[in-house]
Amino acid sequence: MSGELNGKRVAVLATDGVEQAELDQPWQALVDAGARPELVGLEAGTITAYQHIDKGDSKDVDVAVSDADPGSYDALVLPAG
Repeated sequence: MSGELNGKRVAVLATDGVEQAELDQPWQALVDAGARPELVGLEAGTITAYQHIDKGDSKDVDVAVSDADPGSYDALVLPAG
């Protein structure tokens, strides 16, 4: 998939409690395809991902959803888990 999404800006909308694999794996696939993913959260700061019921990594939110401009993104990813 290398380069298929070169320069495309992708919003990844996630909140506290997102399953870590459901966030990390699509994120890496986007990067590998040349996209520029940005983490969009309900508010600025960080979110905490989970590995089943255990706390996983903290992730820095790039932009709060209230400040995100939908027209500036080429795609939206909604991680599920």
